[in-house]
Amino acid sequence: MIKNNIKVYNSLTNKVEDFVPLKENEISMYVCGPTVYNHMHIGNARPVIFFDTVKRFFEYIGYKVTMVSNFTDIDDKIIKKAIEENTTEEQISEKYIQAYLDACDKIGCCKDVIHPRVTENINEIIDFINRLIQTSHAYQNGDDVYFDVNNISEYGVLSNQKLEKLESGSRVDINQNKKNPADFTLWKKTNDIGKKWPSPFGLGRPGWHTECVVMIDKIFGSKIDIHGGGNDLKFPHHENEIAQSIALHQHMIANYWIHNARIDLSGEKMSKSLGNVIWLKDIITKYPPQAYRLFVLSNHYRQTINYTDELMQKMAIEWEKFANTYRSLYRKIELSNVSFNGQVIDLMNDFLKEMAFDFNTANALSVLYTLQKKINKDLRNKECTLDELKDDFKTLQDMFSIFGLYVLIDPLTEKEKTLVANWQLARENKDFATADMLRAKITEMGIKL
Repeated sequence: MIKNNIKVYNSLTNKVEDFVPLKENEISMYVCGPTVYNHMHIGNARPVIFFDTVKRFFEYIGYKVTMVSNFTDIDDKIIKKAIEENTTEEQISEKYIQAYLDACDKIGCCKDVIHPRVTENINEIIDFINRLIQTSHAYQNGDDVYFDVNNISEYGVLSNQKLEKLESGSRVDINQNKKNPADFTLWKKTNDIGKKWPSPFGLGRPGWHTECVVMIDKIFGSKIDIHGGGNDLKFPHHENEIAQSIALHQHMIANYWIHNARIDLSGEKMSKSLGNVIWLKDIITKYPPQAYRLFVLSNHYRQTINYTDELMQKMAIEWEKFANTYRSLYRKIELSNVSFNGQVIDLMNDFLKEMAFDFNTANALSVLYTLQKKINKDLRNKECTLDELKDDFKTLQDMFSIFGLYVLIDPLTEKEKTLVANWQLARENKDFATADMLRAKITEMGIKL
């Protein structure tokens, strides 16, 4: 049984472990979402696609999955963007939240994901920081409130760094108000034009590292199964999340921490600040959105991908082949006037086994290619029964569903069905002149035979 044989690479322990959920048949999953000041680039889209596929896999094998991915709608970059565009932070955030959701829809992501916003959780964040101060895990010095990392012996457990070896100024701020250079900001008093809130610590806004812990507390109420995100979030963001959770809850937020590798551009790390990015909106305009999803899933999630136009062009061709196979099989069954109900074939078990071993989408894709070859062969085989074709179609649908792939097909009208039926009859009667004439008409209608 697949459910009892799921293996996950846990970033917290750096090893592959048996996956055992906290609640039977239920999975709680939180994935760090975007700071909404710009569009997604193709690297930003990788965790979106990967964790959506993880959710789909778990649901296929019978789990109820609650997935949360936040919107960071408070940030200096949002303020800067609002000034540049002579508008408000709220309008900037709303603009890019909608752009994000639209892009997710186009690349086939599930719509039942919970998307909390930081601005909706300010009271809870303030209360959380207050409790950290009361338990001596945080302190106010100058205008800001900081988390005291010296009070957490496990600090560095996720990123495998020792506190005493953290280099001042490398990944942490140099600030004379801090007891330790690694202490991080929980609340900052602000005098800029950006949005701010009253609090016991002064008028200001929260630091970045507290929001996710608070949202997980509010939505799930306790420890969760999976916390995910990109590798770049391990330190300091996820490390700081864990520290706060240990301070108030004595646990590390999640049993399993899952991190995906990045996408490089011509061998270099993509970065909005550096300007060397390819926007997702441009890619899914130039190529089918499903092709980019397939591009991401053709690599294991812990493997760095080096994006090139040549690779993307190749994947667009591969996707079109998959789509043509799907359409051909669909039409074959539709024109036979039988139901589409079928049973999955043995290849589905192979597909699920690959997904069950640390979500190996690359190997699962190989199984999908094997199915594609089988279907094309079955479509050419006159002795292949409709029941076999329906089983092929059911399996293809299920694999596509887990991978979040979809093919749009316009249903045939009765007139079109009659035309195709007459073409088939002419071929059977070896009336090739009539068959050729009917084929030409069918092709003009945009129907692929």
